[in-house]
Amino acid sequence: QVQLVESGGGSVQAGGSLRLTCAASGYTYSTNLVGWFRQAPGKEREGVAAIYRGGGSTYYGSSVKGRFSISQDNAKNTVYLQMNSLKAEDTAMYFCAAADFFPTHPLLATAYNYWGQGTQVTVSS
Repeated sequence: QVQLVESGGGSVQAGGSLRLTCAASGYTYSTNLVGWFRQAPGKEREGVAAIYRGGGSTYYGSSVKGRFSISQDNAKNTVYLQMNSLKAEDTAMYFCAAADFFPTHPLLATAYNYWGQGTQVTVSS
């Protein structure tokens, strides 16, 4: 089993920045892919960014490309999501997820088998 704990959420004004942290524990050697997702009330869960632990390849959703950046520190089993130029529409619960496999579509929630509890991000305009 893999446990994921998110932190770093909070409230910020539009144009501001936040950095989310996903700390993994347990059988982390089995995970190949870590992603960030978000879900706003009444909306479907959306893939924000993903990173392959081995090669470091990254993927971004179209709504955040150029503003968000995903990175990792494998020695610490930690993945970060740097969020810049935040907009009101970025307001959501943000979840960290991990996958044991190599999914064809890294930004699809169904590709992941481990999930954290989430951290709330609120952006005021």
